Parts: sequence; structure tokens; C-alpha cells
Amino acid sequence: MSMKMMVASLAAMTALGVAGAANADTFSVTIENPGVQNSTAGFSSSGVETFNLRSTGSNKTFSTDFGTSGVINGTYSGVDILAADQYGGAGGNTNFASTASTAGYSLSLTTSDPAGINYFGFWLSALDSGNTLTFSRAGTTVFTFSPADVLALVNGLPAYFGNPTAAFSGQNSAQPYVFLNFFDTTGTFDKVVFSENPTVGGYESDNHTVGFFTRQSGTPVPGVPEPASWALMIAGFALVGSAMRRTRTTAAYTPA
Repeated sequence: MSMKMMVASLAAMTALGVAGAANADTFSVTIENPGVQNSTAGFSSSGVETFNLRSTGSNKTFSTDFGTSGVINGTYSGVDILAADQYGGAGGNTNFASTASTAGYSLSLTTSDPAGINYFGFWLSALDSGNTLTFSRAGTTVFTFSPADVLALVNGLPAYFGNPTAAFSGQNSAQPYVFLNFFDTTGTFDKVVFSENPTVGGYESDNHTVGFFTRQSGTPVPGVPEPASWALMIAGFALVGSAMRRTRTTAAYTPA
């Protein structure tokens, strides 16, 4: 079975923490091959923040254009920038973003492209049971993504567990390391918040990628196959979540 980008359409928003939200959007979420730390998705426009030019330290606020020469701009507020360790840092030798607070840190986005921003992706490392992601538009939450959702996507596949970089190869073998692609198929968003709730460790991520993909009739995401046997089963979230066991930053998956 090809693993280039396993796809799951997440239309059942009430199961994803946006219960009753009239402004909830439909997102498609894909994951890259095990060990891949950048997006292979296609875009009309896109850029990447690697954090490698940022000084390390806690509670940082800074602006970035993601290398787009001002087409897409973002402001990070309250983010910790850390040097590579067993928990994060693409390639095992780069800086990465993190938070260990329930408030987390925010990324506010603007663009000169009238189409807006409907894609965000990042390399998630050392998943733990507090890692929560929230997308919003004009102050209203449109989508949330939980640790149980990540576990459902990787589906217990051993290749996604443990640090894949040479410097820390195999460490944290109970924790998924995976690049996630988020496509807002029905709208756009202007803010992303990473939070650690409950606080059981840190939310580590790298290679934040933003952009716009052109929607095509009949396909939720250009270049990605329709959901089939890989479809994320919303009803199975509770079962997957019950398999999570925590020490420091562990989100363990126990196959049935």
C-alpha cells in the first residue's frame, strides 16, 4: 500500500472538539511517509519557517514571511525556540518550536493573496497526550486536532514511532513523529494555536509550512487520492484515546 500521503477527510466536526460550531470548516488531513519532515503537497503559493535563524529561548515573539517575500506573513507570540534534542528538531540538528503551557503559543497569519490561506503543515515530533492544535478565523474556532486524531492517522504503524533522525535514532520509541498536512477544503483561516492541555510535557514541532491550494471540483485536496481504506474513523477515536499511556511526553499506542 502506498504511504506517500495517507488521507483522512475530517468532516465530522463535533467529534473533533468543535461541537455546535456554526462556522466550523471541513478539513482534510494527510500524513507524509514515515521519516519525511517536509510537505510534498502542491500549492499555488507557500512558504516555510524552519526556526533555524531564530535565537533559542522562551516566550519568543517574532514575525516571519516564511520566505515568500511578503506574500504570506505571520507573527508568532509566546513560542519557545529550542535546539535539537531527542524530542524535536528536523534532521536532528536544527531549532524547533515548542510550548509546555495550556495557553500555548499563537501564529497569526495574513496574506496579500486575495484567496487567503487554506493550508498549514508541520513536522510533529514526540507526540504527547496534551498536544492540541486549534485553527480559527476572525476569532472563531473552525477546527481542532487532538493527540487521539494523530494516533488514528498513524494507526499504530511502527515506522512512525521513535525519533527518525540519525542523531537520536529510535529514541522515544512509544511516541509518533510525523509530518501533518492540514487542508481547509471549505474556507480559510488566519490563526493557529499550539497548546499543551493538559500539561504533561511539551508540544514540539518544526518546518511550519503555510500556503494556498487551489480547490478542484470533486477532489478535496489536489494531488491526493480520495479517502478509501485509510479513512479516519471518527467513531474509533475513543478506543484509540483509551490506549494512550503517559510518562513524560509519551502518547503510546497499543495495537489491538
